[in-house]
Amino acid sequence: MIDIIETYKATISFTAPTAYRAMLKAMDDGADLSSLRVAVSAGETLPGPVFEEWTRKTGKPILDGIGSTEMLHIFISNRFEDSRPACTGRPVGGYEAKIVGDDMQEVPRGTVGRLAVRGPTGCRYMADERQRDYVRAGWNLTGDSFFQDEDGFFHFAARSDDMIVSAGYNIAGPEVEAALIGHPDVAECAVIGAPDTERGEIVEAYVVLAAGVAGDMLTVKRLQDHVKATIAPYKYPRSIKFVDSLPKTQTGKIQRFRLRTAG
Repeated sequence: MIDIIETYKATISFTAPTAYRAMLKAMDDGADLSSLRVAVSAGETLPGPVFEEWTRKTGKPILDGIGSTEMLHIFISNRFEDSRPACTGRPVGGYEAKIVGDDMQEVPRGTVGRLAVRGPTGCRYMADERQRDYVRAGWNLTGDSFFQDEDGFFHFAARSDDMIVSAGYNIAGPEVEAALIGHPDVAECAVIGAPDTERGEIVEAYVVLAAGVAGDMLTVKRLQDHVKATIAPYKYPRSIKFVDSLPKTQTGKIQRFRLRTAG
């Protein structure tokens, strides 16, 4: 992809956050991505550290948004003149969005709940039983947990079935991933909930280390302390596994379900 951008002087790039991390590293090694005027992140949420590093190194905008196959369109997105790190943005024209509880009532600003959207597009998979509850009272439930801030911006927390419940605390894996990615020792990471007899689940991180960093207990403690100091002590990964690579789709989206089944 970097070769294509350099050869054909591409001006717009659409890809996943993991690919943008690779591009940033390639720029340090001399890759010329100056032809790009905008980057669009898709597939999964764009971590704040990647947003900040991209804008700092390139001076160009990087836009995050969310859409779904069922809605046929992006329905929440950042704009050129209206974007923030670790933020998915505001509803696209023609669409409405809100954060609701199980009763479909809107929850207070700052509270994590289920993302509900509606607009001029939408469909269902007729042969998929999981789709029965997808549409309620005219609103489409995306299967994502979000919160909305006081300014009306929407922030991704986790896939609703990916929230980690540890000793009664609700922990969003992407928040822990963003904290880990912010450490210079980490090249890539993915966070899941691992079964635990005492806590129900614990935060478990799979980490690809930067070149030259030793995967030892000193590094484990260094990363755990970093997460404690960056977000909250109870959110730190009690288990860290160092791996050579993370399982991904062909488009670069991390396949966390494979980490769960691998144990």
